[in-house]
Amino acid sequence: MLQTSARLLRLLSLFQAQRYWSGAELSLRLNVTGRTLRRDVDRLRSLGYPVHSTSGVAGGYQLGAGATLPPLLLDDDEAVAVALGLRTAANGGIAGIEESSVRALLKLEQVLPTRLRQRVAALHGYIVPLKSRWPGVDADLLSLIAGACRDHDSIRFHYQNRTGAPSVRTVEPYRVVHTGYRWYLAAWDTGRKDWRTFRVDRIEGIPKTTARFKPRKAPGDFAMFVAKSLAQVQYPFRARVTLHAPAPSLAERIPPSAGVLEAINQDSCVLHTGSQSLEGLTIHLLLLGVQFQVHEPPELIAYIRTLTGRLQTATSG
Repeated sequence: MLQTSARLLRLLSLFQAQRYWSGAELSLRLNVTGRTLRRDVDRLRSLGYPVHSTSGVAGGYQLGAGATLPPLLLDDDEAVAVALGLRTAANGGIAGIEESSVRALLKLEQVLPTRLRQRVAALHGYIVPLKSRWPGVDADLLSLIAGACRDHDSIRFHYQNRTGAPSVRTVEPYRVVHTGYRWYLAAWDTGRKDWRTFRVDRIEGIPKTTARFKPRKAPGDFAMFVAKSLAQVQYPFRARVTLHAPAPSLAERIPPSAGVLEAINQDSCVLHTGSQSLEGLTIHLLLLGVQFQVHEPPELIAYIRTLTGRLQTATSG
């Protein structure tokens, strides 16, 4: 009986690790006959696990979704990753899931072996969350949008842009991208006939799903698409600056969301960037630690000249 129980746990672990298995593959993994495998599958079904099967030469088994959530089997690394993720979620960022994250974390830590509990405690002891000033995003809203991306369902929603102007958008959603402090939806805007990026916290109410759409050719990597879209936001101050350093080395320090680099030659490149203030642009350029020349805007050139005079005066004594 003990051997059978261990085999059932092994079978369940295989089902949770991979969506579909052929009968031959499972029999080989478990080192059992096809008849024993069928009995083990029936035992899992009796325990409430919805295991679907297909017959024939290409027949196999697949663990489906049931009416209730069955117990999950996690290996050591997966358990540690889930525990850290739950602790992070409990600190906020997605509105409405903090309490659920704490409850799930308590259940998980209660059954963690001592060695894993110590790993989680050691890792989390050196992770200090910085309370964000950015607005949280409703978990149900994220789930609805992610589901529409998965099912290729168009959605319609009320939206406010960065100036507060309201609009109603109908889009074909493709990906939800998290930048570390904000959530963005990358989608095809059917009204504007173009790829667009939407801040999820600016979506008002609950989006309505409409017709199913046929996926389009993506505009490349969606994370990169969102990053470039953020870099091209119409800030009050936009700058074009020549940096006297190779573009590849600077690309490691300037993410696409902070600016767009264009190589001039092997030793220099042009940076297109923006900011809400001249001070922010100046600090950003100075912290790069390379020689640079500002071409525009004229306000930035004048500001740096004034700042240079102040610094010279401050150090003249």
